[in-house]
Amino acid sequence: MVSLSVRLFTESRAFESAWRAALLDVGLDAEIAAPATIADAVSASVALVIDASWSGFDEDELLAAAGFARAVGAWPIVALEGPGAFAPVAALLEELTGGLLARSDADVARIAASLARRRDEARARRFEYLTVAPRGTDLLAVLGDGRASLVRRPLAVGDDGSDVLEITLAEDAESATVQLASGAVVVVRAPAAPPLLTASTEPLLGTISLDGVALGARLRALRMAAGLTQAELARRTGIHRPNIARVEAGRHTPSLETLSRLAAAIGIPTTRVLELAQPGEVDPSAIATAIGLTAPDAASVPVPSGAAQPLIGTK
Repeated sequence: MVSLSVRLFTESRAFESAWRAALLDVGLDAEIAAPATIADAVSASVALVIDASWSGFDEDELLAAAGFARAVGAWPIVALEGPGAFAPVAALLEELTGGLLARSDADVARIAASLARRRDEARARRFEYLTVAPRGTDLLAVLGDGRASLVRRPLAVGDDGSDVLEITLAEDAESATVQLASGAVVVVRAPAAPPLLTASTEPLLGTISLDGVALGARLRALRMAAGLTQAELARRTGIHRPNIARVEAGRHTPSLETLSRLAAAIGIPTTRVLELAQPGEVDPSAIATAIGLTAPDAASVPVPSGAAQPLIGTK
């Protein structure tokens, strides 16, 4: 286990009480700070719970707070006041927080438990589940941090391709023994990897440039792939059709709030508008994959030559 600092950014006594109680139940304590101090109080490897009901937050300010926290390496958690609060940017907040978005009281205990689990960095090296994949003879591997992979056979030099009879996890769950129908036995180890929600200080937009032409072309391609007209998108978002046309033509670069509304109306996360494309490059096949119209081929887990690929058993 590693130490985990949790800070509650709120001015509400009720909010503080509910979150502190949930955190104490899982062995965590919390510091209290004013929401207005987020820019100065955020630091790497700190989990911060942002009370979105604070009067100083509008959509842009809330996105800026959560986004800045993620950018400097903190773990942002956003607590909304009701399921409909900040609806236009809720999908983007879900992405920014890695799923740590609280919309109701029931989410408080869930997120507290998730924080307690995530502070255990060793979980990324433990097997949780191993089975033959539902399709074919490959194996489905799931690690303790939630990563999953289809692992191609042969698993190692000793794998003769016969059926898997039994999988036994070691006591520490960092290795597993696979018994094959031929009598061969393969011992495998979980790969070392960072936790699933280790925030990165690398630029999130480092792979694309948000010039108006590239972004507009991508939005247009995604809208058309979803079978929507500009008029329908305008109706769903409340954004005037001429303004949508300006964005798609590259004559205007939208704000994050507007981008989130457009993406939600198309039926995709905002991050999918930002990924995959370089300026001047919009790959239709990649866009189709991104919105679920085609399925990419499953990739196997790379391993050193002669080493067994990772398998996961039931922990």
